[in-house]
Amino acid sequence: MSKNDEDGCACAGDAVRAQDDPAYRRALWIVVILNIGFGLCEIIGGFVADSQALKADALDFLGDGSITLIGLFALGWTALARSRVALVQGIFLGLLGIGVIGFAIWRAMSPGMPEAGIMGVIGFVALGINIASAYVLSQFRDGDANVQAIWLFSRNDAIANVAVIGAAGLVAWTGKAWPDIAVAAVIAMLFIHSAYQIIQNAVAEMQLQNA
Repeated sequence: MSKNDEDGCACAGDAVRAQDDPAYRRALWIVVILNIGFGLCEIIGGFVADSQALKADALDFLGDGSITLIGLFALGWTALARSRVALVQGIFLGLLGIGVIGFAIWRAMSPGMPEAGIMGVIGFVALGINIASAYVLSQFRDGDANVQAIWLFSRNDAIANVAVIGAAGLVAWTGKAWPDIAVAAVIAMLFIHSAYQIIQNAVAEMQLQNA
């Protein structure tokens, strides 16, 4: 491939290219549809299975889809505005993580027995959806804080789904509810860690742009 060909392709996560590239916008729409659509299905499955891990993962899907949609609209905004959007994305993710931890603590005080079979099936379907989302976004994972935030949300989803599948296996093996609650807490901690990364990047960009 020639240098000109490399410059014209969308493989290197260039922030400006990601902003203007129609392929990136199509990728974002795919992620929005997959995440919001499946998130609505998974939240129902979480209540049917009485699984806190599934409910936490469903919130991650819905939050991911909503934040990605906001990020999609923000592509046409100024660099400073996109950094502010990324800051809001990070704060939202952090609050979501804190909320999940609080709910997991409350649930631990009156644990019920989740349906391991339903957890496992939904977990595998969710993993497939997240692998697809991560794949379409993987070539755009480097860029400004807004681009990185969207990538981190999708990466978190895939990791969370592996954890949900593991929790389903442990619930079936032990006959106890604690793996489900523990995985919900781990997912929440992943939210908070990524929120810190997103906020840190957004603040750094805002300071640079205001300098």
